[in-house]
Amino acid sequence: MKTETFTARESYARADVFLSDNLEGFTRSSVKKLFEGDFVSINGKKGKPSQQISAGDTLEVTLPDAVEYSAKPEDIPVEIVYEDGDIAVINKPQGMTVHAGNGNTEGTLVNALLFKLDSLSGINGVLRPGIVHRIDKDTSGLLVVAKNDRAHLSLSKQIEDKTCRRTYLALLEGVLKDDSGTVTTYIGRHPQDRVKMAVVPPEKGKLAITDYTVLERYAQGYTLCRFDLHTGRTHQIRVHARHMGHPVVGDPVYGIKKQKFSLNGQLLHAWQLQLTHPATGERMTFEAPLPEYFKAVLSKLNKL
Repeated sequence: MKTETFTARESYARADVFLSDNLEGFTRSSVKKLFEGDFVSINGKKGKPSQQISAGDTLEVTLPDAVEYSAKPEDIPVEIVYEDGDIAVINKPQGMTVHAGNGNTEGTLVNALLFKLDSLSGINGVLRPGIVHRIDKDTSGLLVVAKNDRAHLSLSKQIEDKTCRRTYLALLEGVLKDDSGTVTTYIGRHPQDRVKMAVVPPEKGKLAITDYTVLERYAQGYTLCRFDLHTGRTHQIRVHARHMGHPVVGDPVYGIKKQKFSLNGQLLHAWQLQLTHPATGERMTFEAPLPEYFKAVLSKLNKL
């Protein structure tokens, strides 16, 4: 372990904001973990992330030693849409978990990336190297991974500032009346089923905002929609679709029990990803076509 000491030159409303601005290679979420592990002291006393910092305050941070990846490389087929020295954009197939967790230590996207890519950022720890954001196991489509810590910090800030834009396509149960709209709720853990998320009161959840646009209505009672995320809460689109009364077709958690199609998960696809390249500053847009099983369902439907 090594220790770094900082003396504040100006006031900060929060200690975690001060450290994320001054501690190289750490995002605000990774700074939070330092506080949780009692690795931060302020003026010789245990520090709190919400503690106000005044000019002249001294912050001492103990940095844990780096740990080797615990995930193992695996030769798993995965489509790399784009790759350079800083980032890689992946078209994740339905059924693949992004990173280890809940007993899943093999067959994840991280295992595949460790085999295929020459480097991954280490900011998100030994189980999630390179992972800046994630999509659900049974959701297909695009996500960007960071190949170094500089790129990771840039992409994380873009997501936080909402300049990294993520657009999804989904087939919904029922025919939506409005052509477009915005769903604004608070999302948190379901009060009875802790595995699920739900729309909850503000004090029990986090703000979640989703724009939707109808792309096509079908005579059989379905609607193809585009979703644009303003926030990135767990299961956000799936929860908001259920909240609208039009759950995603094939969703085993939030959808209807009786399905008319033989599906292995929800018809939800991360179709478009827009970001600013961490090194060049170039604005980049990537698109992934609908997977074949999604197109096969649409081919059976008649447009209104």
